[in-house]
Amino acid sequence: MQETAAKEQIKTNLESLNEALQSGAMQQVRRILNGLHPAEIGRLLESMPPSQRLFVWEMVDEDDRGEVLVQVGDEVQAGLIDNMEEADLLAATEGLDMDDLADLLVNLPDAVTRQALDGMDHQHRQRLEAVLSYDEDSAGGLMNPDTVTVRADVTLDVVLRYLRAKGNEIPSTTDSLFVVNRYDRYLGILPLSLLVTSDPNLTVADVMSTEVEGIPALIHAHDVAKVFQDRDLISAPVLDDQGRLLGRITIDDVVDVIRDQADHSVMSMAGLTEEDDLFAPVLPSARHRAIWLGVNLLTAFIAAWVIGLFKGSVEQIVALAVLLPIVPSMGGIAGSQTLTLVIRGLALGHVDRSNARLLMLKEAGVGLFNGIAWSLVVGIVAGLWFSDTRLGTIIGVAMIINLLIAALAGVLIPLLLRRINIDPALAGGVILTTITDVIGLFAFLGLATILLL
Repeated sequence: MQETAAKEQIKTNLESLNEALQSGAMQQVRRILNGLHPAEIGRLLESMPPSQRLFVWEMVDEDDRGEVLVQVGDEVQAGLIDNMEEADLLAATEGLDMDDLADLLVNLPDAVTRQALDGMDHQHRQRLEAVLSYDEDSAGGLMNPDTVTVRADVTLDVVLRYLRAKGNEIPSTTDSLFVVNRYDRYLGILPLSLLVTSDPNLTVADVMSTEVEGIPALIHAHDVAKVFQDRDLISAPVLDDQGRLLGRITIDDVVDVIRDQADHSVMSMAGLTEEDDLFAPVLPSARHRAIWLGVNLLTAFIAAWVIGLFKGSVEQIVALAVLLPIVPSMGGIAGSQTLTLVIRGLALGHVDRSNARLLMLKEAGVGLFNGIAWSLVVGIVAGLWFSDTRLGTIIGVAMIINLLIAALAGVLIPLLLRRINIDPALAGGVILTTITDVIGLFAFLGLATILLL
């Protein structure tokens, strides 16, 4: 319900903005933009063609521009950055959280990045450089180095007075303080809820929790999301290989990771990326898609080659040409169902070597059951349609073979691709389609050639 409401709100905002633009009511455009969160402005900009996007971008409040740039996809971000002066880009970096600033700086011109770093004090520059030293898809690249740390031997009263002294310097979304020793090695967390409800004369060691384990800085962002999901975390410390506290990851960062992973899975199946601009110019968009179309064309030629092997049979029995699409189509759908389940299982960590054999047997059983059930339906229809029981038997047997192979391929393909470090979501669909097309056509036409001619 909340997701539907959010989509409706985006649609309403976009319609209102377009009406204001068309009527020339620029003050109304500014009022609409000023009433939106930077993330909402980002979604609106991604929903506009480039010329309109740049026009609206000029009306976005300068204080919001940095956060908006962080929210939009890489292609849209690059287009906006290219049309900004260095001074405006430098201003956009001010006030950002350290993790967001790190994400933005890697995409800015080198001169702007140098100026931004030179304008920081030594401590902030060191923290930012620590984030930039890690891959952006790792826990270290995801973390925010701004943390509040306390020692285990101090009293809660001292901690409370310390927090009051810091005032507005306490990082946003702080739900816990991190307990460290004199060497900055992580010991545990002190939830704010415990801090404000416990006896102020107790020490931090008396009430702190040691259940929240630190997250290694080098693990992948996908694994970070899984840790948050499994342990129901709101925030977690990030540690180096010596156990020293480097920063923290909060749930808002993890939500972004989960969203990006979902976008990546959907877009990869079409050979696209989640950063593609929906309203990018024709030529760049066509160039991005041409490679994938070429790969699919190659698989189509392979299927056509198989048909060519049996062209004599097709020429003699017209019914074969009529029924030809059914077997590979059913195999493709069945295989895609299995492929999708396995890719999701791999992403969630539900599938590995220990249970792959069991999963393959289960999916083979599903493929065999569906193959037999639907082969009876198709066989009867084909037999009655062309008044030939042999033809019905042939297409039925071919369908059983193809659905069984499709189920096995749907399990094996993503497992093999993962083993050789290829994204199953990107390449799995094409390989599966090739297998189901070739096997389906070969089984159907091969059996027809043997039994009918």
